Parts: sequence; C-alpha cells; structure tokens
Amino acid sequence: MSTLGAVWLKATAERSLARRHPWVFSGAVTRVEGDPQPGDTVLVKGADGNGLGLAAYSPASRIRARMWTFDPAEVVDAAFVTARVAAAAERRSGLLSSGHTDSARLVFSEADGVPGLVADRYGDTIVCQLTTVGADAWREVLADALFALPGVECVYERSDADVREREGLQARVGLMRGRAPSPDLVANEGGFRFAVEVEGGHKTGFYLDQRDAREAVAQWAPGRSVLNVFSYTGAFSVIAAKSGASSVTSIDSSGPALAVAARNGELNGVDVGELIEGDAFTTLRGLRDRAKQYDLILLDPPKLANSEQQLDKASRAYKDLNLLAAKLLAPGGVLLTWSCSGAMSMDLFQKVVAGAALDAGRNGAGRELRIIGRLHQPSDHPVPLSFPEAEYLKGLILQAP
Repeated sequence: MSTLGAVWLKATAERSLARRHPWVFSGAVTRVEGDPQPGDTVLVKGADGNGLGLAAYSPASRIRARMWTFDPAEVVDAAFVTARVAAAAERRSGLLSSGHTDSARLVFSEADGVPGLVADRYGDTIVCQLTTVGADAWREVLADALFALPGVECVYERSDADVREREGLQARVGLMRGRAPSPDLVANEGGFRFAVEVEGGHKTGFYLDQRDAREAVAQWAPGRSVLNVFSYTGAFSVIAAKSGASSVTSIDSSGPALAVAARNGELNGVDVGELIEGDAFTTLRGLRDRAKQYDLILLDPPKLANSEQQLDKASRAYKDLNLLAAKLLAPGGVLLTWSCSGAMSMDLFQKVVAGAALDAGRNGAGRELRIIGRLHQPSDHPVPLSFPEAEYLKGLILQAP
C-alpha cells in the first residue's frame, strides 16, 4: 500500500507528535493533500512542510490519523506490519512460557505500534478485533501475521465493537485463518480453567485484563462472604469459592453468562454459589433493603463512559453503584471496585468513590473506607508514557474499619 497523500498540521499541533503521541485529531489538520482514501497511509507534515511521520488516514473519525511511525523515511508495507505483530507477540513470550497462563493479549493497538488491532491468544487460538480503518486496510496481512505465530491453529475475528461505527466500518465476525475455534476452548491461568466464549462473549471471549485482579481476589476471599457484581461468566466467583470463601453470590443481567459461570465452577470442581440474574442497581437496592452485608464485594461494571462528554452521567452511575456497595460492606470488609472507562482518570474515579463513601453513612456521618491497594491492567496491556490513553482499567482496594 503506497502513500497517497499528506495531512498538514497546525503549528501548535506538532507538539503532541514531538512527544510521540500517536493521534492526530481533526481540529489539528489544516489541509489534506492528494486524495487519500480511508485506511491509506499518509505523510503527516508540520506547518513548515517537514515530514513528521506516517499515519493511517481516517476521514470519518474525530481521530483523523493514527501514527504508524514517527520516521517519515520508513516504509509502511506488509513486511512492516508483519514485523510489528511479531515483535508484540515476542514481548509476551515470557508470560506465556512462565507456566502461569496460556492466554494473553498479544497485540494492544497503539501501545504496540499497530493502531486499531487487538489480538488475544488462548492456547492455540487467537481472537482479534480490528477497530479502525487503518487496521482494516491491512486485515489480510494482519491475519497472516497472526496465523504465522508459533503454535497458532485458529485466527477468529470479533470486529463487532461499536467503535467501528465511528470509523465508518460495518461489524465483521468470523473465521479468518485455520480451523474453527473449539466450543470447549478454555483459558488456563494459575491452575484455573475458564471457558472462552469466542463467538458470542464480551470482547474476545474472556477478560484477560483482570488477571492481576483475580490474584487479588484469591488473596482476600478466604473465610469471607463474597458478593460479585457484574459477575459475567464468574471468574472472580470461581476463584473466591476455590480459595475458601464462606459464601459466594454473583449478580449479572445475562442468564447465559451465569450459565457459563456455573460451567466454570464445574471446570474447577467448585460450587459457585448463588447466581442472581437481574439489573445490578435494582438487585443491590433490594439487598440493601434486606440489610444484607458482605465481607468482600467485587464491583466491576462495564464501560460507562465512551468519551469525555459522557463523564458526568457515568460519574453519577459509578457513585450510585459504589454507594450501594459501601452500604452492603460489613465492618472490616473489603471492596474491590473498578472503572474500565478510558475517559475517566484514576483521580476522578477516586473522587467519585470518595463521594459515595461520604453519602453511605447513617445520619450524614459518612462511611470511612481506606485505600489499601490499587489495581491496574496487567503487563500484556502496556501503557506507553507517550500514550496515557492506553491506561483504561483502574481499580481500588478499600477496607472498612
């Protein structure tokens, strides 16, 4: 694929590229030279006409171009893209050979220099998402590169995220290379086995980004009554039960997800306890009204803010959830609470949770909760210093006196 045009930037917009930030926003562009099509590689030029690097062009998106390289002399071709994928996979080789897990995120979009590609490996199967026109333009090359990795027997596409609409793309789901994914595919992690819902599950079929959090649950669960909210397929519930929790209750709005949670219990030889199908807000209010209390509460809601414009509404929802959780937390209890909204910073999330604790006490006295730990996405979801937007997952470990 050749470079077909150029994107000229305002002088003030050059600063972010000088700091190696990979996004060029539409407001930073003064003019487009030539007739580049969606996904084409364009030369990014400063106001003085000097080349600043090469990027994938996306005329329908607010992010008008995503940088492939900051070296304008480099060539973005099939060999370049294939090498980026191979290098990203190699950086995870230590994790996958450690014996702890056979599942990891192999490619994390801009964080690995392959903007728009997320690829997760589960044993011999890779499930990928192409979320931008730049990645979509290289789909066949990317599929070949992933399939060429050692031991890979299947590459399956789950490009059905809403973000594709903002790039002018239709959803695409299906087999890309090799054999069909096994219906019995599991992620092996720390001696546990978790079903991977490749074709119909969230994201790529399992939440690899909560690997470190699952270890924290194993630490805090023994002897405690556990409430797992937004439990999905019950990985936290399985670990809590296996680690010696006195009881486990899981809440999720999806009956099929809860059925998989029960299956995950069977895969690991444990009873995952009570499974409640229902809206989390409504169910938590019902538990509050019944004066229920739990020693360990896990609060992992889906993304509630897709952009900064949605932060106010999302903050109110996060506050309501954490207020209810604080009311249900027993004395000495521990609350693990997360936000996976990239638009919400850790600082803002902590302030929201602090406001919830303040409103949770009786007679306006507030509920004292202390931060005893923080949770982040694991090492296979790296955050470049030049691209803090890659840090989407943040969590707090809170304890009541």
